[in-house]
Amino acid sequence: MQGAVDDSVRFDLLGPLRAFRGQRELDLGPAKQRAVLAILLLAANRPVPTSRIIEAVWGDEPPENGTNVVQKYVAGLRRVLEPERAPRAAGLLLTLTEAGYRLSVAPGNTDLDLFTSHVREARQLRGAGRLAEAAAELQTALSLWRAEPLAGLTGSYFEATRARLTDDRAAAVEDWAELELEQGHQQNLLPELSRLVAEFPLRERLRGVQMLALYRAGRQAEALATYREARTLLVNAHGVEPGNALRHLHQQILQNDPTLTTPQSSSAPASAAEAAPAAFGWAAPPPPQPVPQYRPPETLVQTGEPESLRWQDWAVKFAAAAVPIISVGMLSGPLVGILAIRRRSVRLGAAAVGYLAVTFGGALLIDTSSDEITSDADGLGVFLVIASALVCAVHVAVIVPRRKRTPGLDPRRQYARQLAAEHPQIARKLGIGRPDLPNQFEDGGLIDINDAPEPVLRTLPGVSAEQAALIVADRTHRGPFRSCEDLSARGLFPSPIPPEVADVLLIIRVQDTVDDDRR
Repeated sequence: MQGAVDDSVRFDLLGPLRAFRGQRELDLGPAKQRAVLAILLLAANRPVPTSRIIEAVWGDEPPENGTNVVQKYVAGLRRVLEPERAPRAAGLLLTLTEAGYRLSVAPGNTDLDLFTSHVREARQLRGAGRLAEAAAELQTALSLWRAEPLAGLTGSYFEATRARLTDDRAAAVEDWAELELEQGHQQNLLPELSRLVAEFPLRERLRGVQMLALYRAGRQAEALATYREARTLLVNAHGVEPGNALRHLHQQILQNDPTLTTPQSSSAPASAAEAAPAAFGWAAPPPPQPVPQYRPPETLVQTGEPESLRWQDWAVKFAAAAVPIISVGMLSGPLVGILAIRRRSVRLGAAAVGYLAVTFGGALLIDTSSDEITSDADGLGVFLVIASALVCAVHVAVIVPRRKRTPGLDPRRQYARQLAAEHPQIARKLGIGRPDLPNQFEDGGLIDINDAPEPVLRTLPGVSAEQAALIVADRTHRGPFRSCEDLSARGLFPSPIPPEVADVLLIIRVQDTVDDDRR
């Protein structure tokens, strides 16, 4: 990566997690140790409490003595990151503070930091009218992405982080596509736009770039077909009409509006969210249309598919099933009892008692003075012992290891965010981001930072009563927030915003709502 000192430790998060010292890749150890490192990197130069690490890495299945387990992985990371450190000497890169573990990372020593820096520079260049340089900065930023960010790390924390980072990448892609279109590169841009639209089918801003590029390339029919495809996807699959901007662009293309034939002025607005209309060359939108009726899609509550079992899982199943059989049922109750304790399951506890009762009851019926079955009681006792062993073997084979589901981005939040972005006025009428109001739309527990009252803001992860009061006071005196970066710029949240907060945070732009009311 550029700008890094040769002997410093550099980290890659935009793909599988990697670390380098000079040109040598470091062995980061087992999966859980890598997950701990990822948590510390995402909060680089800020302390992370041990409790937050345990929750992020293990979710609802925390290990016994979780603090000691985290200490073990931190010690392993210190050996990797600071191999010359004396065994009992204090760490320089990875330190323990009163607030938690802190990983010190120099600016530019993660690919995520470089990506953010290049995107920020590109937007400043665009604002100055230096379009070619801005496009080059964005190409450099996007080239840092090797694969899905944090690939291989599982859990709801990492899924939420992946979704946030993927959204950042999509926004950078849209910036780049608009810049290419503004420079008149529509012919070369079209093949890449087809691939990008397939990758991000719900991004209306990207669809608009594709429509305008097709129109400027003399392919009006294909531009109109692109709109129909986007509308079909949004309406039939997700119950949402295209936004005002995309609908107006469609009308302009139908009418062969002459303002669409050439790129507009190279001056760009201050924020990326405001850039879309300028890049598309859109004029004032048409008169307001009737409010569409929104319906939650049938797939609203999908939570992901079960992970496929690996050979290690099958080995665990076989070993667990072998215990009651080899012990002739004597260990059935203790085995299920251990599982009940670890999983805090009353049902498994009752099953353990049942296995114990059946096994030992059967054993008491067997006459041990003879090697043969001499009575009905002996036969019943043997049957009970064998049946208990076989049933327990099947039981533990089914429940060990515990079936996990691959957590994914909550579709309810995805649809709610899209609705809020495209129709802020309707989103407010439906109460999206307002869990304190009657539920009119399933938004997955989002919280609108511009509208939610102070008691609701206190429910944001890690937000204290004092911080919630500051947020309300700040938006009252300085105006509504326009982006997550705005929250950080005003000193209300660290930058970047912690993933657990970003996962539920929603910003419905108040100005957009006012504009919609005026139309």
